[in-house]
Amino acid sequence: MSVDMQHLAINYIALTDSGEHQAHYRDGLISSNVAVANLVETLHLAYNGKPAKGYASFNPEKSARVPQALADWQADQTDFLGFAKATTDALVVELSQHQLPETGYVLLAHYRYLASDYLLVCLLGSKDHFELSEQLELATSRHLDIGRMQLAARLDLTEYAVNAAKGNYISFIRGRAGRKVADFFLDFLGCTEGADARVNSQKVLASVEEYLGAAEFDASEKTSARRQVFDYCEERAKSGQDVVLTELSAVVDPEQSNGFLHYCAEQQLDVAEQFPVEVKELKKMVKFNGAGGGLSLSFDEKLLGERIKYDIKTDTLVITGTPPNLRDQLQRFSQGYSAFDQGSE
Repeated sequence: MSVDMQHLAINYIALTDSGEHQAHYRDGLISSNVAVANLVETLHLAYNGKPAKGYASFNPEKSARVPQALADWQADQTDFLGFAKATTDALVVELSQHQLPETGYVLLAHYRYLASDYLLVCLLGSKDHFELSEQLELATSRHLDIGRMQLAARLDLTEYAVNAAKGNYISFIRGRAGRKVADFFLDFLGCTEGADARVNSQKVLASVEEYLGAAEFDASEKTSARRQVFDYCEERAKSGQDVVLTELSAVVDPEQSNGFLHYCAEQQLDVAEQFPVEVKELKKMVKFNGAGGGLSLSFDEKLLGERIKYDIKTDTLVITGTPPNLRDQLQRFSQGYSAFDQGSE
């Protein structure tokens, strides 16, 4: 892992007694040191680890505050601190207009990773921790709640500079707070949503399955190919990178590295040359899971047809061999727990 920190600015947005948003600005950037570099890397990993992301690009019909502030910074008409202040001001305006009670620390991190420049913008909450000194004196400290990062977006500055027309150089966390919050963050950035990672993932699922059938892979080859495809896509998503169709083709069928690529073109499967994916959706390639009516099941795809049989007509699963801990619970329940207790004496 090698995240090269360039700039880090932190401001704070609070609510006044009258319920209005108010920004508090730090006078300077955060000085670079090992701890700060670790913080930026932690932010990078936390952002990459979020499973549901959307992709967007700037829209001239929306607010120009952030795009203009970005242009001024990149043209050296202002420094990163000025850019951070202008961006924070834009966030305050949108929070007020949308009448949302969100508050917290505004972090703007400019860093390099894998030869690309990124700008991460996030609004983080905080939580208090309790500490005890050697004299058992109690003290509290405030920590950034990075684990609950929800309002965040990342701009691929390198992609934006060389291929802005393609779009989708901005990613954002969809979050669990509902579309209103996601829409508010897009309005704040002045962008509109573009590529849908979930739809792209569904296309990958369908296209790979079509190819495996057309190429007459046997059951074990299909299982291996699905696992390889999932591992490749998961690695790309976790590193914040798009899936590349030529690379994916070589993963699907190593013996004919362009086989899947040519199949997609011949069948007009509408798979882009490069696209973002959603790991949660792709997990269906390698695992079945579901819950409802008091029943929860999850098992690896490779077990279907072997230890697990499914009858589509009767909607029945037959499982041969249960996990040891489940088997122990079932046996104890069936034979009576007291019988096991007596046997162990």
